[in-house]
Amino acid sequence: MSKEYFRLAVRNIKKRALRSWLTILGIVVGSFLVVSLISLSEGLNKAVMAELQAVGTNIVMVLPGDGMDITAMFGGQELKNTEMEAIRRSRGVEVALEMPFTIEELRWRGRTETALIMGLDLQDGYSVLRDDMGWDVREGEFARAGRREVLAGNLVPRDVFPGLEPGDEIIVSGRRLTVSGILRSLGNREDDKSIIFDLPDYRNITGTTEGTPVAVVRIEDGYDIDLAISNIERSLEETMVRRRGDDGASFSVISSEAMIEMVENILGVIQAGIVAFASIAILVGAIGIMNTMFTAVRERTKEIGILKAVGAKKKHISSIFLVESGIIGLLGGAMGVITGLAAARFGEFILASNPNLLISIEAQAPFYLIFLTLFFSFLLGCLSGFLPAKKASQLNPVDALMYE
Repeated sequence: MSKEYFRLAVRNIKKRALRSWLTILGIVVGSFLVVSLISLSEGLNKAVMAELQAVGTNIVMVLPGDGMDITAMFGGQELKNTEMEAIRRSRGVEVALEMPFTIEELRWRGRTETALIMGLDLQDGYSVLRDDMGWDVREGEFARAGRREVLAGNLVPRDVFPGLEPGDEIIVSGRRLTVSGILRSLGNREDDKSIIFDLPDYRNITGTTEGTPVAVVRIEDGYDIDLAISNIERSLEETMVRRRGDDGASFSVISSEAMIEMVENILGVIQAGIVAFASIAILVGAIGIMNTMFTAVRERTKEIGILKAVGAKKKHISSIFLVESGIIGLLGGAMGVITGLAAARFGEFILASNPNLLISIEAQAPFYLIFLTLFFSFLLGCLSGFLPAKKASQLNPVDALMYE
């Protein structure tokens, strides 16, 4: 009997092809949005988490600005020398690195390009960069402090100065520096297209004597991270009160684990918003299915009467309409999944071609996303067809046969 229900449902969908496809389209839009946007957000989640998890658990970040406002590092606020000294003398701190950055014009073999340059204390920071942040060279060797050497990001020889090799010289602000090595990918495009200078060289080139938008701090092995953070906060607060007479904190100290948790929460809110937004489209599609099925009940009233007259029971009549609405929902879900996956891959390609994108995003479509999308599309189709199916099953066979 179930095969007969399916056959009748398919026949009725084909018979009213235009209306059926327009109804299916409503589910397609919702499923498309769910699959495409969630796939891209999952890719973003994976890329960001991989970046953050590469940082050692004994690393904390000190940022200017109140609370957890990471955007402060791009808003002109900086930690000065007095703040850096306060961080370094805090108990539990092994190394505190400044990481200033700016945009400069660089020359190589007569070619001039603009690129991001970063300053790092290569002498004190070598072990932090290598052991805790996963930095390594794929060509050449790591730059040495005091030797006027620089490190080129992974994409510099491809996107900034094609053909650049270790041993080549670049010119910045009239100063010649040697490229000692090419870094392996650091996980995001902006860093991979940057050039890293020893901090004294960076200060000479930029004409600055202090200031960094972020400090990377390594905590001593075995020292409690939370206690070290409290020590840093107390030292900074005391320093800022003495310097400015300001009682309010104007910095943030964030452990790598706290940063991961914070980013996970932000991405979770983004994904919840995506699902809520797409659910509205799916709900509109469900209303369309219900409207279509109510219309079908009216148009097929006499057919229902005939079926009842030849012995069809209420459950048989309702099953026909439920199967039909379920098929519409499932077809819409399947088409939404296919188009959504295609759109996610296209979005991945567009994002990958954007030179200003900070990280590389690869669309992720886990099995549970596809399964749940198909399941809920089918379920929603059945639920939308429930009331029309119930109405059809309760029609009086005599009245139905006489319906015009």
